[in-house]
Amino acid sequence: MRNSLLLVVLLAPLCIWAQKKNTEPLKEVKKEELSIDGLKFRNIGPALTSGRIADFAVNPKNFNEYFVATASGGVWKTSNNGTTYEPLFDSQGSYSIGCIMLDPNNSNVVWVGSGENNNQRSVAYGDGIYKSEDGGKSWKNMGLKTSEHIGRIIIDSRNSDVVWVAAIGPLWSAGGERGVYKTNDGGKSWTQVLKVDEHTGVNDIVMDPRNPDVVYASAFQRRRHDYGYVSGGPGSGMHKTTDGGKTWEKINNGLPSGDIGRIGLDISPADPEYIYAIVEAAKDAGLYRTTNRGASWQKMSSHQTGGNYYNEIIADPANREKIYTMGYDISISEDGGKTVRPISDKSKHVDNHALWINPTNTQHMINGCDGGIYETRDAGKNWEYKSNLPVTQFYKVEVDNREPFYFVYGGTQDNFSLGGPSRTRNENGIVNADWFVTNGGDGFESAIDPFNPNIVYAQSQHGGIVRFDKATGESTGIQPKPRKGENEYRWNWDAPLFTSFHKKGRIYFAAEKVFRSDDYGNTWQVISEDVTRNLDRNTLPFMGRVWGIDAVGKNSGAALYGTVSALSESPKNENLIAIGTDDGLIQVTTDGGKTWKKSEIFPGVPTMTYVYHLQFSQHDENILYATFNNHKRGDFKPYILKSLDKGTTWTAIQSNLPERGSTYSIAEDHVDANLIFAATEFGVHFTNDGGKSWRALK
Repeated sequence: MRNSLLLVVLLAPLCIWAQKKNTEPLKEVKKEELSIDGLKFRNIGPALTSGRIADFAVNPKNFNEYFVATASGGVWKTSNNGTTYEPLFDSQGSYSIGCIMLDPNNSNVVWVGSGENNNQRSVAYGDGIYKSEDGGKSWKNMGLKTSEHIGRIIIDSRNSDVVWVAAIGPLWSAGGERGVYKTNDGGKSWTQVLKVDEHTGVNDIVMDPRNPDVVYASAFQRRRHDYGYVSGGPGSGMHKTTDGGKTWEKINNGLPSGDIGRIGLDISPADPEYIYAIVEAAKDAGLYRTTNRGASWQKMSSHQTGGNYYNEIIADPANREKIYTMGYDISISEDGGKTVRPISDKSKHVDNHALWINPTNTQHMINGCDGGIYETRDAGKNWEYKSNLPVTQFYKVEVDNREPFYFVYGGTQDNFSLGGPSRTRNENGIVNADWFVTNGGDGFESAIDPFNPNIVYAQSQHGGIVRFDKATGESTGIQPKPRKGENEYRWNWDAPLFTSFHKKGRIYFAAEKVFRSDDYGNTWQVISEDVTRNLDRNTLPFMGRVWGIDAVGKNSGAALYGTVSALSESPKNENLIAIGTDDGLIQVTTDGGKTWKKSEIFPGVPTMTYVYHLQFSQHDENILYATFNNHKRGDFKPYILKSLDKGTTWTAIQSNLPERGSTYSIAEDHVDANLIFAATEFGVHFTNDGGKSWRALK
């Protein structure tokens, strides 16, 4: 059963409807006549591992009430210290959140910056600033819609209508709203008070609590594409205003002299004369401090956490010498940054992004990481995990043929590959204990043996594939290894994996070459040579030029490039196989891999666009569907193509899909060939006329 829509594991009765057998002749139903009111999505979890947390906003008058900004799950609120969480943002224009801030004068006023404030390979984009005046019950988009990524929001304690925004700006393209923006009328209008250039935004700002007209801002130049990443440049650096943003001065004296990357910034609540920065740079990266309001900076140590994904710093509210940094570990310094050590992460997930410290009891902290929310009351010696926040980030999902309730499998961002039931007979419904781990690491595409649902293939990043036996719990590594004389294979971060319908034990896997096994992965046969463009990514441009290997953060957190990214075997013909690549090729073989036919130009699709998904029809072996995703070049349009001649020629069928919403995967109903489902960045759509028109499933 292959129905790999990219969902955050939300499966609906739609699955049952789409697969229900029907022996009567199909009657064509016009779009306007088809009612879908009875179809409802339901949350099946899981929360045994949660997902990436971006920020917290805690009510200063009631620490049991706080808001949670998640990287891929919107905004949540608890009024009982995490006993329960309520989703508040499901109907808004973005699910990816970078930061959240409560009005210090009115905790019912909540500001949200959409678009995650990290720069990883799996970062979603936002659509500006949101505001709620009723504690999150309702929201209004307040603008800055082309900022795409918001780093921080701060509010003038003297006047709640004065709000400052650090707009990092687009990650994958130039331009957009980037820099420091300020409103004096509660968000009705915005003024760009600090602009650097089209490639540089501002990722962090802090305000002097003694004088809110004094603001410090860290500018950040960076760019990511499918083929790599550059995490710095001459635009990065520190800026300061003392007149509410009317004028700014650069305050880089003592900071690294070469290109700088991301700077995490905080001002000590215990002594605002102490300002800390964690600086990514080509040379002399580390922890810096100023005690003269930015006139000069002193390097305290070489401690780094990585600007690509971390480089955030939090000053202790009671001790000016104590600071915390967010990284793989939570690290602490108690001497102003001279020495740094990790605090205990016993029974706690790594990859940390947010930390709230109780100002009345600094032993009490709430942490947000890639595994969700943790709370400590003994300064990190022990942590309590909040196992009720279902925001796990699934890359892809797959289902098996188990009866009476099929199981759902998928790989997650930094939270393993998982499996769990679509339904249970338990009166409490599906619980965390029903879910199980099939493989460790970051999890990606899973595949299930169509003849034996206990045999599950799961993988971690860069092709770390295992065969998992659900009946015994046994896991066996089966990654293809280079033949004698071959170089190491280039694996996609999320390598394509496929189980054959035609022969028991046959599976396909791909790096830059395509592999087939007929014995459950025990041995492999190479059925293609390099099917990519085989480009040297170090010759490709970022921000208008080619950067050397000494560029800040060069290719940090970047997947290998020139890899197979999609694969499909025809259910009608075992010798008919198609592959797509991350550099924009589709290749088809009709003879089981002996020969391949290449296509590189597709109607309406920019050259070299990432091929995300391929799907041969279950009804006609000549029909092949393809989705392309170009969001990592700043292009958020949907691209869905259909071929009637095994990939020789193509026709676009995205028709009336929303213009803003990159396309991921596609699935064809096994009864009605005209009933097709597509997954985009912001939802699931279906067509019952073969792609002439689409409707959203809400």
